[in-house]
Amino acid sequence: MTPEELALFHKRRRGRNIAILLVLVSMSVLFYFVGMARILRG
Repeated sequence: MTPEELALFHKRRRGRNIAILLVLVSMSVLFYFVGMARILRG
């Protein structure tokens, strides 16, 4: 791989990792609020 291809590969992988992180964080927040709602309702 040329240095340019390698840089593009790393840039794409970083973008994918950030997208996965955002999905995981949003799901965690959603589960937290659903759990709190269930606890508070009894």
